[in-house]
Formats: sequence, C-alpha cells, structure tokens
Amino acid sequence: MRDFLIKRVLQALGVVICISAITFFVLNIVPGDPVRIMVGDMADEATVQQVRHNMGLDRPVWEQYANWFGKMITGDFGTSYTQNKTVASLMGNAFGVTAKLAGFAYLIALAFGLVVGILAAVYHGKWPDRLLMALSIFNISAPSFWVAIILQIVFALNLKWFPLSGIKTAAAFVLPTIALGLRYAASIARVTRTSMLEVLNQDYMRTAEAKGLKRGSIILVHGLRNALIPIITVAGTQLGDIFTGSLLIESVFAMPGMGKLLLDAINARDLPLIQGGVMYIAIICVGVYLVVDILYAVVDPRIRLGGEGAE
Repeated sequence: MRDFLIKRVLQALGVVICISAITFFVLNIVPGDPVRIMVGDMADEATVQQVRHNMGLDRPVWEQYANWFGKMITGDFGTSYTQNKTVASLMGNAFGVTAKLAGFAYLIALAFGLVVGILAAVYHGKWPDRLLMALSIFNISAPSFWVAIILQIVFALNLKWFPLSGIKTAAAFVLPTIALGLRYAASIARVTRTSMLEVLNQDYMRTAEAKGLKRGSIILVHGLRNALIPIITVAGTQLGDIFTGSLLIESVFAMPGMGKLLLDAINARDLPLIQGGVMYIAIICVGVYLVVDILYAVVDPRIRLGGEGAE
C-alpha cells in the first residue's frame, strides 16, 4: 500500500508541475501587454519600461517561471496587477464561496444519485425505473445555466421564495446548489443503476437472500459495496467537475466566487491571477483523481496488489 501511495503522489506532483509550466509559458506568449493595461495608454514608454523592470517582466521567461514556481510552492502566487492584492488572498476569499456552493451541490448529487440509482436498479423494468431514468436523462441533457435561469424565473422572480442573486443570506445558495447538483446527480444515478444491476444478478446475492437476510441489508451491505468501483470513478470525477463547473453558475447568480474572479482576471489580462486560477483548477482535479485512486485501493485491494505485483 505504501508503494502504491508513493507512486500515485509522485504522479500527481508531476502532472501539477507540467500544468504549471504549460500555463506559465502559454500565457506569456499570448498577445497583449499587461503592463500597458495597468498604466494606461497615456503613460510614456519610459514609465512602461520602469514598471516592467520593477515587476521583473523584462527578465527571460524561464527565469520568470523559476521565480514564480519557487514562490508558488510556498503559497505565494504573486500580486494581482489590477487589484494590487496578493493572489492568494483574493483566491482565498473567492474560494470560500465556491467551496460552499460546490460542497452543497456535491452532497445533493451524491445523495440523490445513489438513492435514485439504487431504486431504479431494484425496480428494474418497472415504472419507477423508467420514470427515474427519464428524469435522469433530462437532467443530463439540460445545460446547468439553463436550469439556473429557469429556477431564477420560477422561484426568485415569480414566487419570490429565494434571492435572485448574491450571497447575503443562506437562502441565496439554494437555487445555485440545485442548478449545479442536478446534472451530476443524474450521472451518478445512471452509473449506480448500471453497476447495481450487474451485482444484483450475482450468485452471492441470491445466497444472502436464501439465508433470510433482510432485503435492505442485502442491497446496501452486499450489493452496494461490490458495485462501488464504477460509482467511485464517476462520483470522484464529478467532485472535480463541480468545483470547476460552478464557475458558470456563479456568473448566472452573480456570486463572488472563483468564477467571477477568473473572468475579471481574463478580461484585464491579470496574469498572476489567471495563473493562480488555472493552478487552482489543476490542483483540485489532480487531488480528486488521487483520492479516487486511493479509494480504489481501499475498496478493492486487488487493484493495488495486482498493479504493484505486475511491476
């Protein structure tokens, strides 16, 4: 298990380093001068060059990258060109909003996805199965921003049950959470149903039923555990998608999260803030996949034993 963990952690670190290098070099060759944007068109060339020198932007790109990466691993992502605040503090404030939204949405997605998937598998071929899967297909097909707008029109503008935008009250998170979570709940439900159908037809399930065990215990204890591998795969990747996919929902509901922060940074060509935002997305995704790999090994030891043994 230790060798398995070390290997996966090293792979994750390698991916993060590659993404950081690609991000830095690509952003630095994109047309546009961030210094000119900062100082304005009225500034003379001498002022522009002085500001560029003070910011270290006149040094070779590889040297800039080495300096930026060395600071990044200590948590220092630099200072925003436009807001004159540290990128870490700006992302920290915005991440709090995004984490709440993504966390609530993920809990809804996981809870509804598992329950709906299990029920659909248990009632396979009957009307509950057909109804639940039809709803799942609809939720997968409907874009999240469209669902968000419909929820705003119905529950915020017409019924006035929830705020239209902002984060002033806890109720402001209800509509964004539903809009974000439904799509991922549908995906988890479909995978859960498929995985459970394969397990329910196994001999050990019929043996457990013949022993007189309760139906609920058979499904949850014997069935769900053996169906977890594909569910973990989808549920794990959905977590990363929710943290990154929440950016669009935040824009629809005017929430001051990572979405608004990154959009403003892109429009202003605020390179340190863009780089920090990209690394945020990369670290979230890589971290989630690392956790998924570890959960694979915990749920099914054959994965780590077989993989390491073959090597």
